[in-house]
Amino acid sequence: MTVRRVVTGMDGSGKSVFVSDGPVPNSHAFESMPGQAQVRVWFTPGVPSGSPPEAEPTDNHGPVVPGPGGASFVIVSYAPESVVMSPGFDPGAAGQEMAVYAPDLAEVFEPDGMHRTRSVDYGVVLEGELWLELDDGAQVLLTQGDTIVQLAARHAWRNKTQAPATVAFVLTGAGA
Repeated sequence: MTVRRVVTGMDGSGKSVFVSDGPVPNSHAFESMPGQAQVRVWFTPGVPSGSPPEAEPTDNHGPVVPGPGGASFVIVSYAPESVVMSPGFDPGAAGQEMAVYAPDLAEVFEPDGMHRTRSVDYGVVLEGELWLELDDGAQVLLTQGDTIVQLAARHAWRNKTQAPATVAFVLTGAGA
């Protein structure tokens, strides 16, 4: 998945300028789960600054969830559940790939996909449909244009269709 990223900032005289304009440099299509992908648009590990960073702030192998006060902008494409239910699916390979490309998420994922992150997440479904499942098994269907505010609750994403579903998230690092 290719996503264009336009970044603005200010020059030395305080005038607004385009800092960059081009494809997001860090994204990954998961080989072990066809249809699963992540695009790391921007990452601020802690309290943000209004100044452009000296180096690229995203990293394909670092954390997805920021520290307290930080923010992470990521677009995720969720593979259909049929991918992980297929006889050829290799959960070990999927786990290893997740550990490389989303190590902090791999640490909190349970075998059934349930997880909890120390973040407040804001999401909008860009394409497809996805079910959000909570602890007690309650689920809600989200479709294109629906929004999500996830307050550090334990949850799982379920794609019960035959096509990937894409969601844009901004994760903000929460304290305890």
